[in-house]
Amino acid sequence: MSATATRRSLREQAPPDAVPAGRRPRGIGRMLGDVLLWLAALGGVVCITLVILAYTAGITLIMFKTGSMSPTIPAGSVAVVQKIEAREFTIGDVITIDRPGDLPVTHRVTSISEGAAADERVITMKGDANDVEDPAPYTVTSGRIVLFSVPGLATVIVGLGNPYVLGGITLAAAALVIWAFWPREKKGFA
Repeated sequence: MSATATRRSLREQAPPDAVPAGRRPRGIGRMLGDVLLWLAALGGVVCITLVILAYTAGITLIMFKTGSMSPTIPAGSVAVVQKIEAREFTIGDVITIDRPGDLPVTHRVTSISEGAAADERVITMKGDANDVEDPAPYTVTSGRIVLFSVPGLATVIVGLGNPYVLGGITLAAAALVIWAFWPREKKGFA
């Protein structure tokens, strides 16, 4: 090789099907692994975003076991709810009220009246599928308003909570991370 040879002249001399060192063709396995890593990263960003929303905006998820809100929210749905003050309730809102010593109830507000304190409201509620209102009014200072719901998602979430499913997901994630960081070629050996 002469002293005046440049990289450009060497590239022009190389046969067209030669692959430069360091630029090997990517196999389907490598591309699939990259896609899986990007999907895992996207899932992580979604999880972090949801945690931030839960703490800053009071947004959480609730699952529906019964069909008392059918057909609006059928059993097995997951609803996204946001905490609001009772003074913000309006008739027709679908609200989740926490009940001490019992499960929360999510029904539609049918009436609102002032409570004993300034921030307190006495509300009556009724499930869309129920013929009568709930047996007693609720005296509350806050509740969680349903922003939207996704039918059938509760079954998926409960299924993901199975220990065998969680173990499988953990092993798959560990295998993907090990595969991603495993050395590709041994350097320094003859």
